[in-house]
Amino acid sequence: MTAMANARPALASRDDLYAALDMFMAGLLAQDPSSVRWAKRVRFTENNVALMIGDGLWQTITACGPYDLRFADPLTGQVGLFTTVQETHEESACMIRLGIEEGAIAEIEIIVVRQSDSGLKFPDPKFERKPMLEEIVPAAERLSRERMVALSNGYFSTLERNDGTILTRFHPDCNRVENGVQTTNNAGFHLVEVARLPCEEQFRLGNYRYDDRLRGRRYPLVDEERGLVLAYAFIDHCGKLGEYQLTDGSRVSSPIRRPHSFYLAELFKLRDGAIEQIEANFIGVPYHMPSPWDAWA
Repeated sequence: MTAMANARPALASRDDLYAALDMFMAGLLAQDPSSVRWAKRVRFTENNVALMIGDGLWQTITACGPYDLRFADPLTGQVGLFTTVQETHEESACMIRLGIEEGAIAEIEIIVVRQSDSGLKFPDPKFERKPMLEEIVPAAERLSRERMVALSNGYFSTLERNDGTILTRFHPDCNRVENGVQTTNNAGFHLVEVARLPCEEQFRLGNYRYDDRLRGRRYPLVDEERGLVLAYAFIDHCGKLGEYQLTDGSRVSSPIRRPHSFYLAELFKLRDGAIEQIEANFIGVPYHMPSPWDAWA
């Protein structure tokens, strides 16, 4: 598994990267790839499948929602966006990552959480601005890129092991939003019983024991100015685990009893050396599905 971002020479300013993102989004909304400036070689995936430019969402998008959570990494020439997209009658959470080379787009990685396809019916999703994710971290308080990635990777390792051991640091005010739904400190979210608890308490219980492996970890974008790390990974479930015991002695049943995997994009906000906020989009994919990005790397 890869625990470090692959740094390249500085390629662009934040403003340049946002301008490239705006150019891409304008072309996507117009369903017009010819209006976008492309690099000589372009790699494009939608929901972890390699596609030709102009296929997939390019043919079906009819609008883009107002949610606009953007971030950038001038060191690696990466820019990301959490938003929503409309495809005629259906609105879906959407995460877009672009790799930029001299103002031209060389990489596109899109996750569209189409609930009609995913089988994940998250009730009443809300795509609301979160000012903390946009706040600039004072220069004196910023962590090194290596430390930022290590804390994010520690979150995945905590989830993979999930026996109550904490392998990262959680801020006391930590919250997590997945596919537009807050899944911490939310007693009203009944799909996951521990959603009523804060981040760290969920993991100290060992609730996610049914998550067998966190593989294909990638960290292509580190926004040092805003304290953000964008990560990708797969969560594999073999489906064998039935009933199991939490660290408080209570017994629960696994919600996943079949071979199954999730593919996810997860954004970590780091403050005071700890994870303060998590924004994630994920979809179900075939069990042990590989990533084209791993092969291309």
